[in-house]
Amino acid sequence: MALLIVFGFVAGAATALSPCVLPVLPIALSAGATGGRRRPLGIVAGLALSFTFATVALVYVISALGLPDDLLRKLAIVVLIGFGVTLMVPPLAARLEAWISQFAGRAGLAAGNGDGFWSGTAVGASLGLVYAPCAGPILAGVITVSASQTFSAGRLAIALAYGIGSAVVLYFLMLGGRRVIAPLAKRGVKLQMAMGAVMVVVALAMLGDYDIRFQNRIAADLPSVLVNPSEALEDTASAKSALADLRDGPHGVGSEASGEAPAETVSGGLDLPVLAPAPELVGTQRWFNTPGGEPLSLADLRGRVVVIDFWTYSCINCIRTLPYLKAWDERYRADGLTILGVHTPEFPFERDPDNVAAAIDSNGIRYPVAQDNDFVTWNAYANQYWPAKYYIDANGDVRYVHFGEGDYEEQEEVIRELLAEAGDEVGAARTAAKGVAAEAGVTTPETYLGALRADRYASRPPPTPGEFDFRAPARLPADHFAFSGEWKVGPEAATAAGGSLELEFGARRVYLVLGSPGRPRRVKVKLDGEPIAAGAAGADVKGGVVTVDGQRLYTLVDLPRVGDHLLTLEPEAGVIGYAFTFG
Repeated sequence: MALLIVFGFVAGAATALSPCVLPVLPIALSAGATGGRRRPLGIVAGLALSFTFATVALVYVISALGLPDDLLRKLAIVVLIGFGVTLMVPPLAARLEAWISQFAGRAGLAAGNGDGFWSGTAVGASLGLVYAPCAGPILAGVITVSASQTFSAGRLAIALAYGIGSAVVLYFLMLGGRRVIAPLAKRGVKLQMAMGAVMVVVALAMLGDYDIRFQNRIAADLPSVLVNPSEALEDTASAKSALADLRDGPHGVGSEASGEAPAETVSGGLDLPVLAPAPELVGTQRWFNTPGGEPLSLADLRGRVVVIDFWTYSCINCIRTLPYLKAWDERYRADGLTILGVHTPEFPFERDPDNVAAAIDSNGIRYPVAQDNDFVTWNAYANQYWPAKYYIDANGDVRYVHFGEGDYEEQEEVIRELLAEAGDEVGAARTAAKGVAAEAGVTTPETYLGALRADRYASRPPPTPGEFDFRAPARLPADHFAFSGEWKVGPEAATAAGGSLELEFGARRVYLVLGSPGRPRRVKVKLDGEPIAAGAAGADVKGGVVTVDGQRLYTLVDLPRVGDHLLTLEPEAGVIGYAFTFG
C-alpha cells in the first residue's frame, strides 16, 4: 500500500504536466492569478480534497442514491461560472471576499483575513469535481473498486496522494502565472475582470462537455508517453501486484490490453458484486446491425443482460476475441443476451464508417456495433484497453469487467449467471468456440512506425516527421526495426517512397496494419533474407507477396512455433505502414 501511495503521488504530478490537464488549467491560472497571495494555496487545497472525495466517495454515493452521474459536475461548473462573474464585477468580488473571510474568522479558521485563501478553496473544491486526468491503472483501479466496495483508508490515501501530486504541480504553475502577470498588476481591476471572463468562458465550455471532447481528442491523437507520462511506472510489476491486492480478486480492472487476465477456476458459481451503474452509450456516430441503423440505448435494453465490447478492427487482440463473442451471441441471444460492440478507433482510417462496415462484414459479426469515434462512450466507462468487456445485468449495473484476451470459459459463466439472475432458462449446453491465442514466449511488443510512438528503432536519422533517406544498421538488435532508403514518416504512420523495412522479431505470428490509398499495391515479404516460404507465410501472403487493397491488419508470418527471425518488407511506393503486432 505504501508503494501505491508513492506511485499515486508521482502519477498525479505527472498527469498534471500532461496535456489532459489543459481543460481545467485556464480556470486554475485565472483564479490563482488574482486576489490575495494565498489564493493559489487555497485552490490546490480545495482541489486535492474534493478530487479525493469525488474519486473515492462520490462514485459510491451516487450509485447508492441513484443520482445522475453528472449532477455534481454541473453544480461545480455553476459555482465556477458564479465565481467568474463575481470577478468581473469588482464591488461584488470585494463583498464576497469580505464575507468569506468574516465567516472563516467566526469559525476560528485563521487562514482567512482577506488573503483569498478561502475563496480559492471554494474554486479549488469545484475544480476537483471536474478535474478528470488521463488516469492510469492506479487511479482507475481505485475508482472501480470504490464503486463496488465500502471505503477503506488505503484507497483514500492513494486517491489523496494522487490529488496532492497534481495539486503541487498546479500550485507551482499558478505561482509562475502570477509572476508572468506581475507587470500587469497596476491594472488590477481590469486584470481581475479579464480573468473572470476567462473563467466564465471555460466553465461554459465545460457545461457543453467540450472539455471532455478535447481531452478525448488528446488521448486519441497523442502518444501515451505524453497523455500519461507515468504509464511506465504504473505498469511495473510491483505496481500491478499492489493493485491486485487492492482489488481483492480477479473481478476488477487491471489485466493487460494485449495479454490474458488472471485465470480463475470456476466450479459452481461466481460471486459477482455490483460494480457501478452502467453508463449510457453516448456520443456515437453510425450504428450497424440494428433495424434502420437506429441507435440502441441501455435503457431500452433494461431486462436483458448486455455485454459491451470495446474494440477496434485493426487490433489483433480484439480480432482474436471475436469467435467467442459471435458464439455467445448465437447461443444466448434468444435467452436474453445482447452483445454491443463499441468500435473506438486507434488509427484515423478506423473512423471511416465504410471501413468499419467492411470489417464487420468480413468478420461475420451479426450483433449491433456502434462507432465511438470521439471516445465519448469510452470515456464514460473510463476505459483504457482494447479489447475490454463490461458485463451488465438486467437491472443496468456493471457486474464484471474483463480486459484483454483469455478467460473465455469464465466469461461465459458470467453470462450464464446473469441470465439466470434475470430469470432466463439457459439450459446446460455451452458454446464450443475456438480461436487463435497469443503464443507463450513472444518477446516483441507492439511496434509503431509513426514518429509519435516509434520505439526500439535502429535507423538513422531518428524517426521525426518528414521525408528521409534512411540508413539501416548492419545488424538489428533483438525486437528492433529499421527503415532503409526513402520513407515519408508521419506522426501515426510511415509511407514507403522507394525504401524497405526490416524487423528483428521473436514471435510465431507477425501482423502489420497497412493501407494503400487510391489503388492496390504490393509488398514483397522476406524471412531471414530469403523470399518467405509458403509454410511460414501468413494468410495474406501469396507467392511471397502481400497485395494491400484496404486499410486493415494483414497477417505476414505464421510459423510452426515461436522463434527469432529477421523480417524484410519491400513495399511499392505509396504503401502506408502503421503498427506491427505479434502472437
